[in-house]
Amino acid sequence: MAKGQVLIEAVIYILIALALIGIVLAFAYPKIEEIQDRTIIAQSEEIMQDIADTITEIRQGGSGNQRLVELGIKKGELKIEPANDSIIFEIESSYTYSEPGKEYLRGDIIVRTEKISDYNLITLKLDYKDLFNITYNGEESPKTLSKGGVPYELLFKNLGEDETSSLVGIDISR
Repeated sequence: MAKGQVLIEAVIYILIALALIGIVLAFAYPKIEEIQDRTIIAQSEEIMQDIADTITEIRQGGSGNQRLVELGIKKGELKIEPANDSIIFEIESSYTYSEPGKEYLRGDIIVRTEKISDYNLITLKLDYKDLFNITYNGEESPKTLSKGGVPYELLFKNLGEDETSSLVGIDISR
């Protein structure tokens, strides 16, 4: 009988330990995910600033000037929107990056957080309306780059000033 009691106690202790581990993980996992998202958003903001700096450099370099930018997307999407002459990074997160519903300017980047049900949509935007004519592969069609294991290589090229609009053309290609 003592042997059976020891076995039952051991099983009960194991179940209690597993329950405690489950409870700790239930509280810790959202915090861990929030910290990871905060890091990814900070890295994405650096990438967006690198893109802004690259566009400034090739504009100053004149027509034909080009630069290759390597960027990794761990979470979220990078959208190139030639129709609006903008480049946008969006990520869904439980982390609140800025005050929801308000836009902030950080360097060249417009930052916006929108509360959508139980998560936030964080948007980092480079708006070149009335400054550049942004194209993707020589076309006005949008392009979305998603999370990937291998970094993307984007070529930014100064196409020179457009005679009709007097905007400098910037073409982005892969």
